[in-house]
Amino acid sequence: MLHFELVTPEKLVRSESVHMVVVPGTEGDFGVLEGHAPVMSTIRDGALSVYRTADSTPETITIEGGFADVSARGLTVLAERVA
Repeated sequence: MLHFELVTPEKLVRSESVHMVVVPGTEGDFGVLEGHAPVMSTIRDGALSVYRTADSTPETITIEGGFADVSARGLTVLAERVA
């Protein structure tokens, strides 16, 4: 499972284990699974798609701007705002 955190300047919005998250990167959407290579990307306004299991329907979370950081620890999305 992938450790996923969604953070805004005000608070920690989410911290959970999920199967995959699709992030709206400024250069295109990208999916992050457990074991993804480390990367940092700016993100555009759009929707995160959070898949709790491999065959689940994604939950969408609308975000505005920020950064996505993928490390050995998991995925951290630092969003300017969560709608």
